[in-house]
Amino acid sequence: MKVLGKTSVSRHIIPEEAGGQRIDNYLLKILKGVPKSHVYRILRSGEVRVNSGRVKPDYRVRPGDELRLPPVRVAERAQRSAPPPDPQLEHAILFEDEHLLALNKPSGLAVHGGSGVSFGVIEQLRAQRPQVRFLELVHRLDRDTSGLLLLAKKRSALTALHVELRAGRIKKHYQTLVKGKWRNQAQNVRFRLHKYLLASGERRVAVNDAGKEAHTVFRLEQAWREFSLLRAELKTGRTHQIRVHLAHLGFPVAGDDKYGDFELNKRLARAGLKRMFLHASSLSFEHPATGSMLTLDAPLPDALKAFLQTLD
Repeated sequence: MKVLGKTSVSRHIIPEEAGGQRIDNYLLKILKGVPKSHVYRILRSGEVRVNSGRVKPDYRVRPGDELRLPPVRVAERAQRSAPPPDPQLEHAILFEDEHLLALNKPSGLAVHGGSGVSFGVIEQLRAQRPQVRFLELVHRLDRDTSGLLLLAKKRSALTALHVELRAGRIKKHYQTLVKGKWRNQAQNVRFRLHKYLLASGERRVAVNDAGKEAHTVFRLEQAWREFSLLRAELKTGRTHQIRVHLAHLGFPVAGDDKYGDFELNKRLARAGLKRMFLHASSLSFEHPATGSMLTLDAPLPDALKAFLQTLD
């Protein structure tokens, strides 16, 4: 079935796994290489039809809808080669069924391509599993953060898990090593966070009363003379939340190259810690299909365990 044509009108039927998705997002996905502004122009002008009728950008497609597309030209630069196989991703999978896939993401691997990264976890897994018709990230992890990453293999699972995320019903825990001696056994931190861009275009986050609400609960697991190992529970999921909350309190994450203690980081690298010590260690949530509670755990990477032993 033809999906799009450069010189003629094309038609296709919305598949089952795409049901419930906004039509603007669906078009941006299938019309890769077509400028976003052009996608919205053909939507608003009525050149895109669903079941022979005009629709607005927020229309949610349904399985079986007939989509009519005008002629479009895909930019040549969008034609990219498939990512090479990455065996470590298959070895990193902790859980998989027909609805979900969870893996222990290595540090240094982006979750998706962009910003100078050709391929991320999602592109790699799609290429390695061509038989899986739907595969989307449920949430994200920073490139330098290791640990549990959850993906949905069905649109219905993705929608249900996003509802759980917004309601705060998915429990996310991290382990992190920070500079300094943490005093409280448990501490709630509620600094509001504001996103901004540097002159270089790089994204940053700062504590600011005008920012969005952010809530982290920190618990002390182990303390040394210069460092503390903390368990962090995210009550909200703001960008760089754990890192910024800790830096603002004066306990920067070891190895953090954005908000950390840069001189300390150099010393830590010489001592063997060559990455940021932040690891997504567990996820607990209601399975979107069975309704049963599912708890997933990702063990601390060997490199981080080894560094803790040097502190002992």
